[in-house]
Amino acid sequence: MAIRYAQGRSRILSETLGSPALGSTTAVHAAVTDTGSPQTVTTAITDPAVCRNITATAGGTAGDIKAIQVVVTGTNIYDEVISETLPAFTVDTAGTVVGSKAFKTVTSITIPAHDGTGATTAIGTGAKLGLPARLLRNTVVYAFLADVREGTAPTVATSSTAVESNTVSLNSALNGSEVTVDFYKGV
Repeated sequence: MAIRYAQGRSRILSETLGSPALGSTTAVHAAVTDTGSPQTVTTAITDPAVCRNITATAGGTAGDIKAIQVVVTGTNIYDEVISETLPAFTVDTAGTVVGSKAFKTVTSITIPAHDGTGATTAIGTGAKLGLPARLLRNTVVYAFLADVREGTAPTVATSSTAVESNTVSLNSALNGSEVTVDFYKGV
């Protein structure tokens, strides 16, 4: 039997992704009240404590919420500039949309105008944590929360070209405990 290694030899890496708390709808920026014009926010931004995905939450007067798409710009785990257009809000409905890229920092947030000035938009963090490698496919073997192996495999997104699109979501809720992921990486 021959052993085949993708992209040369493979090895297992054990990476600690930090100790993230449960995501919060205002972790990156408090709710911004609509002004009737597009807004670009570059101040009072709090970077995620660990590299993770970004959320946007529409609130305020539901009838003023428009199906806008917030654009987030920042950096990935390797300090490369990245940008993501988040999914559109549902018209006239308060709620949260979830991004898929892992941000290390957020440098600007572009919020298009809603239908009325009673709408608000807050920027937060989600449960997808950034992996420090570009993966061709899901090679995650185990995930641990507080050194306890997860009984259910995590949800993994992969990209061989964009490191920010390689994320892992644990089955357990994040709680400020250390998260470690073991995965194979071709070398």
